[in-house]
Amino acid sequence: MAANGFIPPHGNYRELLSYQKSEVAFDITFRFCQRFLSKGDRTVDQMIQAARSGKQNIAEGSKAAGTSKETEVKLTNVARASLEELLVDYQDFLRVRNLPTWSKDSIEATFVRALGNRSDKSFETYRTYVESRTAEIVANIAICVIHQANYLLDQQIRRLEKDFIKDGGIRERMTRARMSYREKPR
Repeated sequence: MAANGFIPPHGNYRELLSYQKSEVAFDITFRFCQRFLSKGDRTVDQMIQAARSGKQNIAEGSKAAGTSKETEVKLTNVARASLEELLVDYQDFLRVRNLPTWSKDSIEATFVRALGNRSDKSFETYRTYVESRTAEIVANIAICVIHQANYLLDQQIRRLEKDFIKDGGIRERMTRARMSYREKPR
C-alpha cells in the first residue's frame, strides 16, 4: 500500500508467471494455426482469440486491481476460462485426427514441464520444438503449457480470494486511510 494512500501497487502483470505462460500459449497457438490449419478455417480465429483473451485478461485484471479487486478476480477468471476453451480446441484437434494426447506423466510431457521451469519463460524456450515438430507434437506441447498456465491461474484466483477476504476492496481501504488520517495529530 502506498504511504498514506489506499491504492496498492498493481499492474505488474509481466512479472506474473500466469501471464508469462499465457503469452507462451498465445505464441505457440499463433504459430500452430499458421502451420497446421487452413486460412479459411474458423477454428483459427477461435483458437487465436481464446489464446489472446487468456493473456489480455490477465493484463487488464492486473491493471484494474488498484481500484477494483472484483474486476481483477473476474478478469483473471475470464483468462482461465479462455485458456480452458483453447485447451479443448487442442484436445479436439488431436481427438478428431486420432492422434494421441500425452499423459501427464509421459516422458514428453515431463520434458515440456521441465522446459517451463527454465529461467527464460518466453516462447524462445519452445521455439525450436514448435517450429520443427509435427502438428501432433506441437499440439501436445501447447496442451502442457496451457495446463501450466491454468494451474497458475487457479492458484492466483485462490490467492486473490484470500487477499480480498483479508484486506477488502477499495471502499474498505479508503475508509481505513481516511480514519487513519483523522486520528493523526495536527
